[in-house]
Amino acid sequence: MADIADFLDLVTQLPGVTRSDHERYTAWKAGQTFGYLWEPTRTVGLKQTLAEQLALVAERPDVFEVQFTMGAFGWVVVHLDHVQRDELAELTFEAWRLTAPPADVEARDDELPR
Repeated sequence: MADIADFLDLVTQLPGVTRSDHERYTAWKAGQTFGYLWEPTRTVGLKQTLAEQLALVAERPDVFEVQFTMGAFGWVVVHLDHVQRDELAELTFEAWRLTAPPADVEARDDELPR
């Protein structure tokens, strides 16, 4: 299963990512915010399309939950204790691609963080 160190490693492999520490969480941005980390609950919140948010939650409600929706996007809470690192890499990458500058997305192509 994935853990906080896995998420930190994955997110820092992506170009143009900045970290913003807050009292109870850490936010990750690439142009706009694409992820949140809550260390005490071992969860991350990741930006997804609405369709992906609904599919993830419907398929595995023990792993994913709806965080909130905003416009065309649905944020999903990921319980790190119940997800594999490779799946977390894909979800983190997709969240990053939804917010990163087009030049960064084009340069990265489809290369997932490892």
